[in-house]
Amino acid sequence: MKKSHLGLIACLMIVTLMLLGCSTNSSNTTSVEQLRELLAQTTETEYVEESATLPTEYVEETTTETNVEESATLPTEYVEETTTETSQPYDYELGYLPQEEYANLTEAERHGQQTWYFWTGGNEEFFRKQAKSTHGHIDFLSLLDARPEDDPLPNNPHFQQNKRFQQIGMINDPGCKAATEPDEYGLWLDKCQDPNSVGIMGGRKFPNPNFDQAKWDVTEYYQGGAQIEPPYRIGISCGVCHIAFNPLKPPADPEKPLWENIVAALGNQYLKESVLFGANLPEEDFKRQVLYSQQAGTSDTSRIATDHINNPNAINSIFNLADRPRYEEVMNDGSIEAVPHVLKDGADSAGIALASERVYINIGSCSDYWLTLHDALLGTTPQKPFDIEKARAECEYWSKTEVRMADAESFLETIKPMYLKDAPGGKAYLTKDESVLERGKIVFAETCATCHSSKQPPAEIAADPEQAKQWYRESVLSSDFLDRNFLSDDKRYPVTMIGTNAARALATNAKQGHIWEQFSSKTYKELPSPGTLELENPFNEDNPIKFEVPAGGTGYYRTPSLISIWSTAPFLHNNSRGKYINDPSVAGRMEAFNDAIEKQLWPEKRDGLASIKRTDRPTYLELGKLKTEVPEGTPINLLANLDPRELPSLLNKKLNSELGAKVLEKLVNFIPDEVITPLLLKNNQAPDFIEDHGHDFGTELSDQDKRSLIEFLKTL
Repeated sequence: MKKSHLGLIACLMIVTLMLLGCSTNSSNTTSVEQLRELLAQTTETEYVEESATLPTEYVEETTTETNVEESATLPTEYVEETTTETSQPYDYELGYLPQEEYANLTEAERHGQQTWYFWTGGNEEFFRKQAKSTHGHIDFLSLLDARPEDDPLPNNPHFQQNKRFQQIGMINDPGCKAATEPDEYGLWLDKCQDPNSVGIMGGRKFPNPNFDQAKWDVTEYYQGGAQIEPPYRIGISCGVCHIAFNPLKPPADPEKPLWENIVAALGNQYLKESVLFGANLPEEDFKRQVLYSQQAGTSDTSRIATDHINNPNAINSIFNLADRPRYEEVMNDGSIEAVPHVLKDGADSAGIALASERVYINIGSCSDYWLTLHDALLGTTPQKPFDIEKARAECEYWSKTEVRMADAESFLETIKPMYLKDAPGGKAYLTKDESVLERGKIVFAETCATCHSSKQPPAEIAADPEQAKQWYRESVLSSDFLDRNFLSDDKRYPVTMIGTNAARALATNAKQGHIWEQFSSKTYKELPSPGTLELENPFNEDNPIKFEVPAGGTGYYRTPSLISIWSTAPFLHNNSRGKYINDPSVAGRMEAFNDAIEKQLWPEKRDGLASIKRTDRPTYLELGKLKTEVPEGTPINLLANLDPRELPSLLNKKLNSELGAKVLEKLVNFIPDEVITPLLLKNNQAPDFIEDHGHDFGTELSDQDKRSLIEFLKTL
């Protein structure tokens, strides 16, 4: 490693990783009211043309107030729904879905579907502030302004509608068409059936109340780093990450999906979040290297509020939610509740409703309060816990989101497994040899079912290994084994036992005194240390890294579900096991599955040291007044997992003065590599560099048993 890493100064690099940071104020209008405002801005002719393409009930509800005061205008059964099934009424209709998407849903489930697809929790204001504070580096309006290649503007990445899936992994709204000319503001936004759609699933467009037509100039907007107020604000719903292509009805063209090609919650394993946050950064900027090292289909949910660990994790699939195991845990008030373990580390452990609400906070709702509790841009100050009661009392979007959660959960409980046998051509991938399949079931029972089944033996049987083995055999071989099976026990297990990359398990945001303290149970926060990790040292293979995992919640992974595993490769919590195949067809999914499952069962096929994320070119890093080189080949997480709060305040001051930065640069050039590298490793929050190691269960099986097991896994 070159001396230009600047030794101690490199500890500050995490400062530049945080791309978000300005506080915002909650909007005073609901999404439905904003939808009506936008409709009111269209001409009468445009509205007639738009409404002609919508189902009658959608047109009526976008022009009728859906609240108690005006409930006389609604059908009787709808009035009863608003006054009996929820604790308080809320605006149900937020956006357009074709009738076949909700034909078999109850009213409550349909309301939950609307929330899942369209509710932003007011984060459109949050993202507008981020566009301004980052000078356009995070600007969804820019990202979705699909102007032609021959009409370039500065700081606009020009992602055309017909290239969004290929380049960003985003799913186009089937109700939208590419713009053929700029709108009245000079923006090339998609023309959509739903006036609030911005062209992608999960992306929502709202009028900007601060927009001033007299001050608007689209060229100045891009040249000036998004500083003038644009005509629209862009927000996102849960759907932007979770809505995915339907494995049972894949699109003929991923850039032009139909509604039948889309499902609500498989998790978009093609999403390139790195592009969302880094497309406008120069290629030689180290921040871009960090972002672009992120695997497709993952989301770094602790990018803000930062835990100073670069730990993107796979976007969850949601199936059989009603059958997810629950465990009694002590809550923060001393009560005992049966709760599931949400998030990869099981940290969200205060119930589904609070876990869901926390997600909305994490993507920008109630940000005027949330962002007062941590230094979002730099992460240089200690976090303060988010106070739920304060938010409930003072943040309007907390209550507006909270009232929706029961219906949203009802909708998610309708989502059932998707079987390969039901996919086009899927049966050709399945064995017809019943003896092979039966052997695969037995291998699964003896090797996997103790963790990967929600159907577990009684305690007295589980305590006897032989009885337990027989019980699992009978369970897996039974004809109803997959019925209402979550295919996970949802328990937390020590990372020292699982052996996978530890970065996500070492996340700290839910620990005592940190931002999400009130969203984790007391039981979680009192978990003991799982022990010491022995990790590969990329600089000296003969001197492994010893890392003592702190107590207090960190160091655990909960068991992931294997439902529809054939459709969701790559594997592991970070999507690192298996190659990425940018193809949502059945053939593409099976190619990804076969590669991933072989690397799971045959460790010699894994990437190993080659999975370490490294810079692919010389880059620069700006630290205060200092601009320093980061050489090509540097392990990205050597710098990305450093906490600037550990840096002496004197050094921070020096970095932010012209003279101090020059002096430090001269001094550090004298520090030898053998001093710099151990120092960086010692201060690393998660010094686990190999991405795809661990979870070696099943690797000891015979090749024949491995092949039989694979055949059974295809049927899940």
